Amino acid sequence: MANLLVVYFSAYGHIHRMAEAAAKGAEDDGHQTRLARIPEFRSPDNVTALLDRPDRRSGREEHELSGKFRVGARFEKYMAALEAQKDVPEATADDLRWADGIVWGFPTYYGSMPAQVKSFLDMSGSLCASGELEGKPTGVMTSAGSIHTGHEATILTSIVPLLHFGLIYVGLPYSQNPEYLTADAIGGSPYGPSTLAGPDSSKTPDERELRMAGRLGARVARFAEATKGIR
Repeated sequence: MANLLVVYFSAYGHIHRMAEAAAKGAEDDGHQTRLARIPEFRSPDNVTALLDRPDRRSGREEHELSGKFRVGARFEKYMAALEAQKDVPEATADDLRWADGIVWGFPTYYGSMPAQVKSFLDMSGSLCASGELEGKPTGVMTSAGSIHTGHEATILTSIVPLLHFGLIYVGLPYSQNPEYLTADAIGGSPYGPSTLAGPDSSKTPDERELRMAGRLGARVARFAEATKGIR
């Protein structure tokens, strides 16, 4: 049995669902799991979603894309997602120490990880210096607003800082995940699971996306169990 940490940041709830699926996949495989969320920035001025608040948008010129993003409704989803996650403990360095394997989940922000996640990694620099995470298997899940906005780029760019911590990357192979070998508009790639949230964040994770998230959780946990003695 291995200890699997699923650590995530979720603004609109999509990655929260994927994180729960990853944890369940590992639990169903007989492993111990822990779910932890990376918190939102404390200052409202640094929270992108709060710019969608109606009072903050008054007097601002609207553009064609604003209609596609439905920014007013998106703010309501953001607040609902925060409420749904309030009982999930905030991630700490001790969670990373506890874990034998780690699955990361976060949305794509301009083709890379959100600043909240990067800040969490930056503040965990002592673990890099001490080598405490070296040799632990890891994987990444993401979400994106459309099929062209970062499903693969976000995961690929996020591997770089994880390698600096000495983590061993685990992907999502074709033979075990036939769901992403499709012409349907769903997430998933050899690099990791993902979910298609929609430009206005109105979609919910497809069952196929959740299954792939569950398999990643189980796969990282199995690698973690197999390599505990080596570390």
